[in-house]
Amino acid sequence: MFADRIEGKWIDTFVTAFEFCKVVRGEEVAILSETQSRPLNVHLAELALLRLGARPFHVVMPTPPQRAPVPVRSTGASDAVQGLGPAIKALAASSMVVDLTVEGMLHAPELPDIIKDGARLLMISNEHPEALERLLPDAELTERIKAGVKLIRAAKEMTVTSAAGTDLTVNLADAPSVGVWGYCDRPKTVAHWPGGIVIAFPLAGTVNGRIVMDVGDINLTFKRYLENQIILTLEEDYVTRIEGAGTDANLFRRYMEAWNDKEAYGTSHVGWGMNEGARYEALAMYDKRETNGTEIRAYAGNFLYSTGANEFAKRYTLGHFDLPIGNCTIKLDGRAVVEAGKLLAGAFS
Repeated sequence: MFADRIEGKWIDTFVTAFEFCKVVRGEEVAILSETQSRPLNVHLAELALLRLGARPFHVVMPTPPQRAPVPVRSTGASDAVQGLGPAIKALAASSMVVDLTVEGMLHAPELPDIIKDGARLLMISNEHPEALERLLPDAELTERIKAGVKLIRAAKEMTVTSAAGTDLTVNLADAPSVGVWGYCDRPKTVAHWPGGIVIAFPLAGTVNGRIVMDVGDINLTFKRYLENQIILTLEEDYVTRIEGAGTDANLFRRYMEAWNDKEAYGTSHVGWGMNEGARYEALAMYDKRETNGTEIRAYAGNFLYSTGANEFAKRYTLGHFDLPIGNCTIKLDGRAVVEAGKLLAGAFS
């Protein structure tokens, strides 16, 4: 679809994103990539940092052999660093890491050691820069997301319902919660670009109920709009039953079973999208290799439910689904923040 060449406008796009991150002249910035990273984005990051007068350097890891029984997609838990001490030290010695690994370092086990001395990390999602160009950080969005974070951190319970039959309860007591607005401008912070979500990582034994993914909802691991319902039963965080007829449910079951790992059935995070610029229909506009689908995670009003790694519940796995679900009502302690798939603007003012 696209010619993968460096465009001046895309250098400008990366410059703007790094300006939001408060990159300054002379700052030592590590660009982390792997041999299977998107070269165009690696080059754009370097050129933008140089334009800002920063001092970028590259840490390039060989993409490791695949050890999973099935293809791994969009986990946010890259295994590219492989615990390699010298690489971790080099990244930690910088003041900022630009993460361009294929899967991203958000849930990677090395992340705490990389940021513990003050480095901040921006994961640039493995998107074609055309999508990044449309979804630059936005100061107004940042303020709305910060309001959403205050609401979710103050809440003890999240409930999610829908006309399709979703009826989920999440105990949020002591659950770590974050907002992602697409940039990181403070030490030890982590963000991904594109941004636009509010999420919580429920502690162990706190998620119960039923999720009904309806026709038109999205399985981002497969980059596929559903043509049939998938019905998930959750007990004590884990998907214990997968119901539904047709290809969508069958794909879901087979992928889960292939891991032969209970933790792949666990809850990773729950939350909702807040980015009014992110488009639900965008997945239809890109070839699969051109998109990682982060835009779809962030489209305004979706309920984002994810399975897989949740370090706060001490669950680690590469098995992962990100499932943006539309037309849900999300309540925090009984107060609606999303109603029938629409953000309630008054909740975030």
